[in-house]
Amino acid sequence: MSPTFTRRDLARLAGLALPGALLARRARAATRARVGLAPLAGVELTPAAGRRALERALVAATGAASPLAALRTLFPATETVGIKLNCLAGRGMSPRPELVEALAALLREAGVGRERILVFERSARELRRAGFSPGEREHYRCLGIDNDYDAEPSTSGSIGSCFARLVSTTCTALISFGVVKDHDLAGVSAGAKNWYGVIHNPNKYHDGNCDPYLADLLRHPFLRQKVRLTILDGVTAQCHGGPAFRPDATWPLGVVAASTDLLAADAWAWRVMDGERQRRGMPTLAAAGRPPRWLATAQGYGLGEGDPARVEVVQG
Repeated sequence: MSPTFTRRDLARLAGLALPGALLARRARAATRARVGLAPLAGVELTPAAGRRALERALVAATGAASPLAALRTLFPATETVGIKLNCLAGRGMSPRPELVEALAALLREAGVGRERILVFERSARELRRAGFSPGEREHYRCLGIDNDYDAEPSTSGSIGSCFARLVSTTCTALISFGVVKDHDLAGVSAGAKNWYGVIHNPNKYHDGNCDPYLADLLRHPFLRQKVRLTILDGVTAQCHGGPAFRPDATWPLGVVAASTDLLAADAWAWRVMDGERQRRGMPTLAAAGRPPRWLATAQGYGLGEGDPARVEVVQG
C-alpha cells in the first residue's frame, strides 16, 4: 500500500521544500551509509568530555570542517529542531543528560535559537525516570508528548496512526537520540525504533519483527523528510533483554555514534550487538528469531543503507 495523507498533512509538509531543507537533504545524501564514531569511556562522564566526543562523531559522520559547520548545514537557524530521546529503560539505558546538553549547546552555537530546540519523549514521566527535568533549560525546552496527538490519523503503508503534534506540526527538523540496545521483537532498538514513540498506537505494530511496520512508519513524510540526524549514546550497550534495562546483558562499548542516514546507525548497532552476543556464546539476533528484517524493507523504500556490511564506519 502506498502512503496516503490528508490535506492537512500535505499543508504541514509544504514548508519542507524551503531552501534550507533542500540543502540539508543534499548534505545527508552526500554522507549516506556513513556512521561516525568517537570514543567516550566510562559510565560517569563530564560535560566537556561528552561535548568533545559528540563533536568528533559529528565531523566523522558528515565530513564537515567542524561540528558547527555540520550542524549549520543540517539545521539552518530558521528550523525548529526536535530531539526525540529514547528513555523507555530509565537511567540504566537512556541517553545521558550530559550528551543531550552538549548537542543542544552546539545547536545554539550553530545559530538555532533556544526556543527552537525541543527535547522530548513520550511523557514527562519517562523523562524524569531517565534523569531529565521537563521545563525550560539553559539551551532548550524539555517536554513530554503526553497524549498531544493529531486528531486525525494518517496512513503510510501498513500503519495508520495519529502523530504527536510536535512531530507533525511544530518541528521542521528532527534528531533521534537513542542508545545501542537490542529489542525482543524488532531485534534492534537504536535510532529508528525510537520513532515508535511519536505515534499513538505503537502497540499495534510489533508482529513479524516489526516488519514492515517500522519501515512504513519511517517512510511517512513526517519522518522521512524531517529526520536529519541520528545520535547514539553507546557508552554502555546492551545485547539481550531489551527494550527494558538488563544490567547483566550490558557491556562498556565506549563510543558516541552519529549518522545522517536514517538506517545506517541501526545497521551498525546490529553488527555490534551480534559481535558481543557471539563473544558471549549466544546466537545472533537472526538465529534467536528476531532479525531486524525491517531494515531491508526500509532500504527497499530508498530510506538509507540497512545492510551492516555496507555501512562505512569513520573514526572521529
